[in-house]
Amino acid sequence: MAHPAPGTRDDLAALLALAELPGIGPGRLRALVARFGGAAAAVRAPHPAIAALPGFSRAAATAIRALSLARGCAILDGVERLGARVLLPTDADFPALLREIPDAPPVLFVWGDAALLRRPTAAIVGSRDPCRYGVDAARLLAGGVARAGVVVASGMARGIDAVAHTAALDAGGASVGVLGNGFGVVYPAANRALYERMVRDGCLVTEFPPGERPHAGAFPRRNRLISGLAAATVVVEAAPPSGALQTADCALDQGRTVLAVPGPITSPTSLGPNKLIQQGAKPALSAADILEELGPGVGVPAPAPGATRPSEGPAPAPRDLTSLQRALWDALATEPRHVDALVRAGGGDTGTVLTALTELELRGLVAQRPGMVFSVI
Repeated sequence: MAHPAPGTRDDLAALLALAELPGIGPGRLRALVARFGGAAAAVRAPHPAIAALPGFSRAAATAIRALSLARGCAILDGVERLGARVLLPTDADFPALLREIPDAPPVLFVWGDAALLRRPTAAIVGSRDPCRYGVDAARLLAGGVARAGVVVASGMARGIDAVAHTAALDAGGASVGVLGNGFGVVYPAANRALYERMVRDGCLVTEFPPGERPHAGAFPRRNRLISGLAAATVVVEAAPPSGALQTADCALDQGRTVLAVPGPITSPTSLGPNKLIQQGAKPALSAADILEELGPGVGVPAPAPGATRPSEGPAPAPRDLTSLQRALWDALATEPRHVDALVRAGGGDTGTVLTALTELELRGLVAQRPGMVFSVI
């Protein structure tokens, strides 16, 4: 009987079933598929051939040989009922940065706009019990990078994660939520409205099949995906030990940039980010600090195919600016300006103008250059 070719539904079902086996892990699964030329072929391979592979015991070979494709087919059926997708590393929508991490997932479940996974991404993570300062900082940073066209990734937890997702979407931008459970399980339950909004307006991703509930070991796996999706990870608030600091550790292990929001030394939730800064992490004082780490051209929307980039100035000013912020925005619309010129344009004292400029920086709308020169982003 002919074996299903790699890429067919039966081969995908076999891959999903193999991924469910305890102890097989991404590395062994990749080795198994590579050795036999496909997941379905691996399931049907002779017992001695499987057991002879490095890292595979006779017990593991027996479990693989006993595997039924019915479980994989059931997972596929569940994904299709939801209108979600299964992505493999060979698929065009599979996140390029995620392919590069040492323990890259062999399978990714995606629900929502999978095209977001191809865009520049920054991760913003933090405490489940943030203070008002942390909430405001997360909202400003997430909204700022989202308005610049950068996707905000986070872990769909309560607290800073939920604030970052919501701020990105509220700004008219995009967000990707990484789950520590399967689709169809809303955790925490308080995030149900956000969960539904992310499916509609953003994207949810997970390694876990539909219906799988969260467990303790799921969140470290989720955290490595959050950092793996992003070129830079920003920690807003985190009291050690915490998942946010674990995500930062994952980012460092993956060779990615880590930024942290400095906070009061009296605040337990600022201890983690302050320590990161002390150890060399870049302070995240504005959205511009994050955009700077994402590479040249990031933060400037690309022109439509066949179009040239407009030269008549920046995008229209946000509607919610104060009168002073709007005056400063208008003054910067044509060219960068020194702070003294902005004080004259704003009609206020230096301290008031600098405060307004700082507020615009925190929103990711303007950036400060050397010599106290400011420009719009």
